[in-house]
Order: sequence, then C-alpha cells, then structure tokens
Amino acid sequence: MHGTGWTGKANVIEYHLNYPLMIMTIGALIVLTMLVKSWVKRIGVPPLVGFLLLGLLIRLVQSHWGVLGTGAGGILDLFAKIGLITLLFRVGLESNLRGLLKQLRSACLVWVGNVLVCGLLGFVTAFYFLSLEWATSIIVATAFTATSVGISVAVWNSAEALNSPNGELLIDVAELDDISAVVLMALVFALLPQLENGGGSALCVVMGKTAGGFLMKLFAFGLLCFLFSRFVEKPITTYLKNLRPPPDFILVVTGIGFIIASLADLSGFSLAIGAFFAGLVFSRDDEAVKREGLFIPLYELFSPFFFVGIGMLVDPHALGSSVGLGAVLTIFAFATKIIANGLPVWILRDLPSGSLIGVSMVPRAEIVMVIMSHGLKQGALAVPPRVFNAMVLVCILTCTLTPIIVNLLLTRWPQTQDTI
Repeated sequence: MHGTGWTGKANVIEYHLNYPLMIMTIGALIVLTMLVKSWVKRIGVPPLVGFLLLGLLIRLVQSHWGVLGTGAGGILDLFAKIGLITLLFRVGLESNLRGLLKQLRSACLVWVGNVLVCGLLGFVTAFYFLSLEWATSIIVATAFTATSVGISVAVWNSAEALNSPNGELLIDVAELDDISAVVLMALVFALLPQLENGGGSALCVVMGKTAGGFLMKLFAFGLLCFLFSRFVEKPITTYLKNLRPPPDFILVVTGIGFIIASLADLSGFSLAIGAFFAGLVFSRDDEAVKREGLFIPLYELFSPFFFVGIGMLVDPHALGSSVGLGAVLTIFAFATKIIANGLPVWILRDLPSGSLIGVSMVPRAEIVMVIMSHGLKQGALAVPPRVFNAMVLVCILTCTLTPIIVNLLLTRWPQTQDTI
C-alpha cells in the first residue's frame, strides 16, 4: 500500500510523510511570514492582511503544481490550530477585567447597542438584502458583532491617546466585544443543526432546550475556570516565577493554556473558547500579565499560521462572485459599527468621541475569521465559499482603511488625559 502512504508492521499503522519537505515548508513559512510582516508594515498595512494574501498565494501554487505533497494539509492545519490557540489565549490574557469594572456602566451601554444593532443589521443585510440562507445570515450577523480593536489601538498608541478617557472606553468596549462574540459563536454553532432543519414551533422548543443545555455547560466550564483561577492559578504562578531562565514561566503557563483549550474542545465547545478562557484565567494575575511580553515570541511564531491557513481556505474559483458581495458587506461593516458604537458614545459624551470610537471599532479580523472558518468547515449550508471569501475581503478592507481614517480623526480631535 505504498501508493496510499500507509503500511502495517507489527500491528502499527504509520503514515509516511516527506518529512524533509514538510520541515522545509514550515521553515520557509516562518521566514516568509516574518518578511511579509516587515514589508506590509512599511506601507502601513496590518500584518494579518499580508498573512491572508500569503495563504491565498500558497493555495494557488498548490492547486497548480501540488508542491507540498500528500499530508501537507494536515500538518499545516495543526499549525493553524496552534496559531488559533495562541491568538485567543493572548486576547484573553490581555483582557483587563479589573479595569473593565471601572467603566462598566458606560461600556455596557455601548456594548449592548453594539451587539444588538450590529447583529440585527448584519442579519438583515445578509438575509433580506443579499438573500443568503438563514444559517449563513446568522453566522454573518454573529461575525458582525466582533471587532479587532488591536488594529486601531496601534494608531491610538502612536498618537499617545490610549490613556485618555475615550481610549480607555474603547479598550473596555472591545473587551466586552471579544467576550460576547466568542460566546455567541459557540452558542450559534451549538444551535446550527436545529437552524438547518427549518422552522416551526417544535424547532423553537428544541432550540430552547439546546440553548439551555449549552449555556449550563458553558456556565459549568466557566465556573471550573474561575475556581482554577481563584484557588489553583496563584500557587502555580507563585512557584513558577522562581523558575530560571525566565521564559520557563510563560512556557508552562502557555502549556496549561493548551491543556484548557483541549479540554474545552473535548467538552463540545471549541479550541477558541478554551484558549480564550485560559487567557482569562491568567489575566487576573499581575505576575502572568507582567511577563506577558515573554509570550510574544510564541505568539509571533504561531499566530501567523492561523491567518495563512485562512488564506488557504479561500476558494479561487469563487473569488469572482465574492468581490461584489464583499464590497457590500464591507459598507455595512463600517455602517453597523459606526451606528452601534458611535451613536451611544455621541449621546453619552460628544460627537468627536462618538466618531472616534465608532470608526475605531470597525476592523474585523481574528474573531471574525475564527467564526467564518468554523462555519466553512460545517459545509456550504452554513458558509458557502463565496461568502467566506467575501468576509475575508471584509477583513482585508476594514483592517486596511480604518487605521487611515482613525489617524485623520485623531489629528483633528487629539485625545489627552484631560479629554472629557
């Protein structure tokens, strides 16, 4: 069975891969992602845009010449999953739950409007305006509620405006965005099998039971994470901080994050949920957060593989039919965030504040791609290739155009510590 790549010896099944080629591929991808990141930063484009385009280029090369060989997809998929874990782990680790409580009232008012308006307008756009299926429209609506504030934060930080009241509110609303989008994603995909079965009162009952069971299971998992954070995490980090050399600390913390992510996946959630909760577990610990910088090399090494993997999922044959759809979705992606976030802040504060925060919340990247890639793997009834391609285009456009607009707004309305 040499032609299939499988042999059986002593009751052991071994899969033959061209390991030198695979190791060369991984090494080349590491070099390319670092070079791409450097190149796109020079022209003011977020690195993830370059990673997505690199993945698409690899897909095109592979489809024409098949240079990666048999089994390459599985290896790259593993690295993409590791990239997903490091990505969501860092999002959770950087969530400042204590700081969020300080502006919880204002942040919640903006966040509730954001989720309701973005979700509703996203669904209306997809279902009524673009005539997409129910399940697809709900997934698109869920993706519309998310944001990637890191794209805008870089501009705020360079303008020395991140510590202003508006900058702090931006971070708080974005943290609530991340939490709600990850939870909504898990809930939607738990309900997806029922959504695909059609309507009817019986469906409502089944969906209610499914949602109730899911939320109870999520509460139980969250409670276990809280108990771990409350009673186990501190003794562990207290012991680990004495490890030498210093990287050993964050490597063990990362290993625990991988374990929690895997347990979440085995429990019927997803690696994304588990990795995010794992980051939250350690986010309350000053020692872990202080050493978060030691995690950056791991993050920079693995996270690009997630976006490269997303680019490789883009179907070249569906690109032509995706451009118009992506353009429409991009317009609504801007409009929904500006309305959902900018209007409440305008009412609570003033027009400049509303404009700045509304536009700053527009970028869609990490969480959106997690949602859409998960939907793509559920089949065409959930996310057709052209819709997936269109949402990749939304990520590229929103992440490229938003920093330019935010920079212009911050130049017009500088933010300082004294800003009200």
